[in-house]
Amino acid sequence: MIVLGIESSCDETGVAVYDTAAGLRAHTLYSQVAMHADYGGVVPELASRDHVRKLVPLVRECLAQAGLQLSDIDGVAYTAGPGLVGALLVGAAAGRALAFALEVPAIGVHHMEGHLLAPLLEENAPQPPFVALLVSGGHSQLVDVRGIGDYQLLGETLDDAAGEAFDKTAKLMGLPYPGGPHLARLAGEGRPGVFTFSRPMTDRPGLDFSFSGLKTQVLLAWQQSDQSAQTRADIARGFEEAVTDTLAIKCERALVQTGRRALVVAGGVGANRRLRARLDELAQRRGVAVCFPRPEFCTDNGAMIAFAGALRLQAGQYEDAAIRVRPRWEMAGLSPLATGGDSGMGIGDS
Repeated sequence: MIVLGIESSCDETGVAVYDTAAGLRAHTLYSQVAMHADYGGVVPELASRDHVRKLVPLVRECLAQAGLQLSDIDGVAYTAGPGLVGALLVGAAAGRALAFALEVPAIGVHHMEGHLLAPLLEENAPQPPFVALLVSGGHSQLVDVRGIGDYQLLGETLDDAAGEAFDKTAKLMGLPYPGGPHLARLAGEGRPGVFTFSRPMTDRPGLDFSFSGLKTQVLLAWQQSDQSAQTRADIARGFEEAVTDTLAIKCERALVQTGRRALVVAGGVGANRRLRARLDELAQRRGVAVCFPRPEFCTDNGAMIAFAGALRLQAGQYEDAAIRVRPRWEMAGLSPLATGGDSGMGIGDS
């Protein structure tokens, strides 16, 4: 089955073609970062308009890379939520229109399920059950993945997500948008141990996260420092170590609690080199497997949507012709893959 995937939940327009027999055939991506940089953050209306401009050319480009025609497509998957409602509607309307014109099934994919499954595109990826760490600009979650679509939330952030904390911390130190990647690069120039910040909520039981207090600690340290280039790098190093240590400690607790032998890491922060090194060390010490997606599949992309959609479409799940999106959508409401049926993922359900 050949599935066209469309991602348009925020500020990246992604298109991919996934073949259940041959794997990922092609993927294309356009980032709006340069456009939103002038405003210091994503402007929803501008994001929606740019998706309209870029989506059709990207579909054509992706099909050309795959050596396919539209008539070769057997199904369409698009991000239905969570995300910016206008941006979601662009991808959903385009996906539904393509499916209607081609007379093929379509399905709306949960954005975070796409991220969660992205590491499974890699060779030698573990199969469920496993623990998943989802870390991005909007989410920090630990999930017990008992099967595709069978997810139990183990812990989540009580305030800022890890990626959000990276971006906000970078902004308060005067780094350009998007701040997270700039801060991570700067941390590589910092000296270890010059600034040591707390590892939030690791001194108590549980798997929830909280990064707002850490952000405040960094703000105070920055305001009270000489604010030199080296000091900024040292603070960035201390902040990054605090976040990655916290994530690693919680991952280890989740593995112990569930008894799982594999850890899957997904989301934009999953590309962070220090986090990868920290979790590799954890995996070796505990004798478990750890799997990361390639860096281009850590951030939003069409490949993860095409893959997640293909799994569900192949299992017989699809939806009617209505265009539905859910800007807020909990993964706990998804149906397990094994249930099959033609009711799809229940986008219209509460």
